[in-house]
Amino acid sequence: MSKLYEYVRHPRADELHASKPVKTADLRRVQHTNPVVRFNARFGLRITLVVGTMWAAYIFTILALFALPSAITQGTYFVVVWLSSSFLQLVLLPIIIVGQNIQAAAADKRSEETYKDAEAVLKESEEIQKHLLAQDQAISEIVARLERLYAHFGVSDNPADASS
Repeated sequence: MSKLYEYVRHPRADELHASKPVKTADLRRVQHTNPVVRFNARFGLRITLVVGTMWAAYIFTILALFALPSAITQGTYFVVVWLSSSFLQLVLLPIIIVGQNIQAAAADKRSEETYKDAEAVLKESEEIQKHLLAQDQAISEIVARLERLYAHFGVSDNPADASS
C-alpha cells in the first residue's frame, strides 16, 4: 500500500532553526557599505547612549537651574520660557530615552518569548507528524493483513458482496 500522506516541511521552519530572535542590541551594530552612514549611525547611537541616562537628566536639571534666578528676575513670561525651553527640554529628553530603553528591553524579552513559543510549536508539530506517520504505517499493516485474510478465506472486501 502506498503512503497515506506525504509530509512537506514548511520553509519557514528551516529559517527558524537557522536564526535567533532579533534584539535591540543586535541593531546597534550598524553594518553599512557607506562609511559616512556607518559613522553617523554609530556616533548618533553613542550620543544617545550617553544622553539617555538618569545621570544626564540630573546634570541637565542642575544646568537648567542655573538659569532659573535670571528668569525669575525678568518676570513671569521668562519663567514660562525658561520652564518650556530650558528645563523641560533638557530634563525630559534623557528621561524619555531611559524610558524608551526600558521599553526596548521589554520588547526584546517579548520577542524572545514569542520565538521560544514558535520553536516549541514547531517541535510539537514535528512530533505530531512522526506520530501520524507511525499511525499510517500501523494502518497500512492492518489493511495488508486484512487483505491477506480476505484472500486466504476467499472473502471479497466489497461490503455489498458480504450482505448477499
